[in-house]
Amino acid sequence: MENSLHYFKSSKFIKSITDIKEAPEKRLSEVLFVGKSNVGKSSLINALTNNKRLAYTSSKPGHTRLLNYFLIDNSFYFVDAPGYGFSTKKDLDYKFYGEMIENYFKNNNYLKLIVFLLDSRHEPTEDDLDFYNYLKSTDYNFIFVMTKCDKLNMSLKSKIVKNLKNVFIDPDLEKLNLVSIKDNRSLLALKTKIEEYIK
Repeated sequence: MENSLHYFKSSKFIKSITDIKEAPEKRLSEVLFVGKSNVGKSSLINALTNNKRLAYTSSKPGHTRLLNYFLIDNSFYFVDAPGYGFSTKKDLDYKFYGEMIENYFKNNNYLKLIVFLLDSRHEPTEDDLDFYNYLKSTDYNFIFVMTKCDKLNMSLKSKIVKNLKNVFIDPDLEKLNLVSIKDNRSLLALKTKIEEYIK
């Protein structure tokens, strides 16, 4: 039983939407996963639920095109957002993404937490900085999740913090979570953090 503590107990895909007006009829608390394309949003959702087939993963960036709702433990939703920073249609896709996300954020009383994913191996990009500044302009709770944190020593952990500070102005390091889908302890810590916000 102890080995499964880092998993949420049940998960199920509900629907995909392009407009918050199409949200599931049963409104529940929501946890939004957002980040640049190919940062690992779907993989993290699958790891937290121990369901490899829940959120579709692809090696090609830009695969997720919609807001995908997943019912977790029959009590709240994970919402998987399209990745930003990649577009085969350039400006048209960016405009569509911006409008969809802005409408989602507008007066969303069900949004309890934004899980902002960043690649631990690199400095945040300009797109990451734009989204970070946008998040700070809202009143929503958010945390940083640095993905792909496999086998980190103290030096590499320090580099992650330095990379964050190099790009973001005064990032709140209390919000920082170093996570690897291969490390159950980091998944348990993140699961516990998510549960704090949706209680």
